[in-house]
Amino acid sequence: MLKESPLRMIPPRKIAFWGKKKEKENSRFRAFLKSHADPDELDQRFKSLHEEIFAAYDCSKCRNCCKEYNASVPDNEIASDAEFLAMPADEFKTRYFSGQNQNGDWISRGLPCCFLNGNECILQDHKPESCKLFPYTNQPDRMGSLMNTMEIAQVCPIAYEIIERLKQEYQWTPYGR
Repeated sequence: MLKESPLRMIPPRKIAFWGKKKEKENSRFRAFLKSHADPDELDQRFKSLHEEIFAAYDCSKCRNCCKEYNASVPDNEIASDAEFLAMPADEFKTRYFSGQNQNGDWISRGLPCCFLNGNECILQDHKPESCKLFPYTNQPDRMGSLMNTMEIAQVCPIAYEIIERLKQEYQWTPYGR
């Protein structure tokens, strides 16, 4: 019986370099998708690739997202997160947040994310939904979020890999189809 080969992806330490190197190419691919892809089919392809790759990838070996982005915690989650860390909500807000954004979500202090300890989130299963969903490649309306996805591909090896595989699936090359 043949053993499946391990998932080969760009190492996290190299993703910024390769993501930046592919920036113009990805911009052209985005334009191609906008004019040639069916939005529902694109969502399905993203979701399928997301599930396949996440099943074989251990995000704790990377955590680039935690190193490059701040966490955004909805106000209604503050009390339960503070309780999980065994501290009063006021102390939790003072210790971990720089303020609130226009939506009223609390923005974590500093980079890397203040909840990152080594390569683990101290909030564990209490981490914000936005962190749990990152890189959002299994969410609906990928067509409307292609610009953001292309930017995320410069941070997240999974998003990068999904974009590269989509190019293959659509038989797209930088030099034309």
